[in-house]
Parts: sequence; structure tokens; C-alpha cells
Amino acid sequence: MRVILILLRVIVGVLFIFSGLIKANDPLGLSYKMNEFFEVLHMTWLVPYSLVFSVLMNAFEIIAGVAVLLGYGMRIFSFLLLLLILFFTFLTGFALYSGLIKECGCFGDCIKLTAEGTFYKDVALLVMIIILFIYRNNIKPTFGKSATSIFMLLGVLIPVALQYYTLAHLPIIDCLPYKVGNNIPEKMKLPPGAKPDRYETVLIYTKDGQDKEFTVDNYPWQDTTWVYKDRRDKLVEKGNAEPAVKDFYLTDFDGAKQTDAILSEEKPVYLFLVENTAKAGKGWDEKMHAIQQKVAAGEAYVYGVTSSDKEAVEAFKAAHKLDFPFLQMDGVAIKTAGRSNPCLILLNKGTIVGKWHYNDIP
Repeated sequence: MRVILILLRVIVGVLFIFSGLIKANDPLGLSYKMNEFFEVLHMTWLVPYSLVFSVLMNAFEIIAGVAVLLGYGMRIFSFLLLLLILFFTFLTGFALYSGLIKECGCFGDCIKLTAEGTFYKDVALLVMIIILFIYRNNIKPTFGKSATSIFMLLGVLIPVALQYYTLAHLPIIDCLPYKVGNNIPEKMKLPPGAKPDRYETVLIYTKDGQDKEFTVDNYPWQDTTWVYKDRRDKLVEKGNAEPAVKDFYLTDFDGAKQTDAILSEEKPVYLFLVENTAKAGKGWDEKMHAIQQKVAAGEAYVYGVTSSDKEAVEAFKAAHKLDFPFLQMDGVAIKTAGRSNPCLILLNKGTIVGKWHYNDIP
């Protein structure tokens, strides 16, 4: 039994440390996933606290994983891990069987797992943690008190320092489709060999107060007793993939499309992403004024990108003395592209050649 307990401790400990480190690399990403769960579960009052929950959860996963590997405090940590895995199993089971959430974000954006795979992973972990909980009194510390204290201290300091750094800058490892080196137009295409969703146009006609659906091949164009009512596109076959970038659409405040012009521009283009002007960070003004001078010299273009309305943008521009135009994009797309508010991206013919947190704008 001793060998089995050691094996289970290694598996559980390493998995929790690995999971915590991946998510600690991008705590904002986990907070966005938490918000998705909160909205689906009608618990939107928790949304303002999602980042705090994210930071604490990531830190706890790493600390608990280290404790299990060391055999430290197994009475308390085995109990806490049991509560945590029960909670995770409920969430991943809900995601799987409700179909309302595609991915749980258990390994962040770096390792994508299906809802089914994530649920069965958590079930397996649940079984292992139950065994560790039952035999918790048989597990003794691997090292002496001094060595254990040092390792536990590192287990606390590493997630705190890592998350402080990534929130003050950007994720150390960028696993998002908008990472430096990626070409946005290429990422907007389906992967080679992928099959897209197939839709069929449905025409709705009405007769004697009854509606009926027809296809473009059999609609009653010669029968005047049928009156056309509406049309819609119906999904008839689900594809097996989707583009890595599927929501990068830029428009001006009049609704005119600007995406193609931005992505095909010969000169360098700076995109200053400000998802919400009311919540923008501070300390970047002089750096953006210097970039405006490059624009004035004809060296580049710069555009603001926001989901805020025109009135809020005008007030924001006046407050920070910005004289470049702003475009609109979906807020989720902006948060995916840049993990800070604001965030600066530099494009060269649609390829991302630079990306900076507002604290690091060159």
C-alpha cells in the first residue's frame, strides 16, 4: 500500500502543480472563464471578484500539489483537495452534460481539453484523492522539517511572484492565437483539411395561418396561395474545426468595415487595445504620445480598438490627449488579443511583430 500511496501522491501532486503553473501564467484568462461559468449559473454578482478567485485558486493548486508531494499536512490538505476536486468534478460535469460551456479552462489556453476529457480526468483524480484522504494518517513527510519548510515556502512564493509578474506585464508564455509571430489573416482561415459548418437556406412560407419550411429547391414559387414570410440559415452539418481567430472584426463608429484595410496596410500599424475606457490602467500617456509623433512623421499608423461607445471614447481621448482614430471590436476578442487594458499590438501586413502590456509600451 505504501508504494501505491507514493505513486498517487506523485500523480496528484504533479498534476496540480502543472495545472496551477499553466493557469498562473495567465490568471486573467482563468478569470474570464470563471465569468463564463458565473453567467451560465446566474451568479453574475461574483463577476467582480473573479480575478481574486483566479489568483487564489492558482496559488492553492500549486501549494497543495507541493504539500502532497512532500507529504506535508496531509490531514488538512487531503481534505481541502477533496473539496476542490468535488467542486471541479461538478463544474466539468455541468459543462459536459449541459453543453453550455465548451471548455472548462482547467489547463488554461495552453492545453485544450474537450469537456468530456476534462470530466473523466477529474473523475480519475477524484478517485485518487479519495484514497489519499482515507489513508492520510499513513502518509509521513518525505523530508525533514527544515527541507520541508523551504519547499513549502517556495510553493507559496512562486505562484505569488509569477502571477504578480504576469498581471503587471503579459503572460510569459503566450498560448493565444494573437501571439507575436502569428499572421492574423492566416489564423482566420480553417486549418488544412478541416470541414466547416454546413448551412442550408430555409425559406418560411405561410398558408391558412400555418407556417412551413422549404428549401431553395422545393419552395412553392408557382403556388400563390403560399405567402413568403421569412428566411434563415439552418445548420445541417457541424464542422470538425474552426479558425483560431474567428472574431477579429474592426468597424468604425458608423459601422463601416475596416478589417481588411488594417490587415493589408503596407506601413506598420499600432493597435491600441482599450477594451473598456472606464477601466483603463494608467502611466502610458507619454509613451503613446511618442508613438503619435511616429505617425505624424509618416512612419506608421495607430488606431485605438475598443468596445466602449463613441461618447466614452471621445472623453477618453480628450483626457489622455490622444489624436488617433478609434475603431470598435467585440470586447471578448479584445480581451483575447491583449491581456491588459490597455494593450499595444504592432502589426506588419497583418503579422503581429510586437505586443506590450501598458506598463511596457516602448
